[in-house]
Amino acid sequence: MKISTKGRYGLTIMICLAKNHGNGPTSLKNIARENELSEHYLEQLASPLRNAGLIKSVRGAYGGYILAKEPNTIKAGDIIRVLEGPITPVEGIEDEEPAKQALWMRIRDAVKDVLDTTTLEDLANHNGEQPEEGYMFYI
Repeated sequence: MKISTKGRYGLTIMICLAKNHGNGPTSLKNIARENELSEHYLEQLASPLRNAGLIKSVRGAYGGYILAKEPNTIKAGDIIRVLEGPITPVEGIEDEEPAKQALWMRIRDAVKDVLDTTTLEDLANHNGEQPEEGYMFYI
């Protein structure tokens, strides 16, 4: 499964809003500047996020966007599905042989599990350290 810039930048918007949660609205201009992204492109992503009930817009001179829910209730999967559509690693798996179908479904389920158990709060509070059970490579 490949996450496009829509999904990646959408997560960026949502993580920024989660980090600022409770401190008033955040403008897309500030998010774009801080992350060196196109403000125009972020505006295009805000609309589906707002329509899905994940963010709210606040009008006015000090307006911007806020999360519509608490960061610990919004899952990464919610954001990715809004911007990317259904989570599927391979198109047309029904035409594959049973062993490959089973593999693709296990991969899909593993990706869904990670996305649906990772909250926006988890992402906003991430400290950059790798988990203890990291991969060990031997040469």
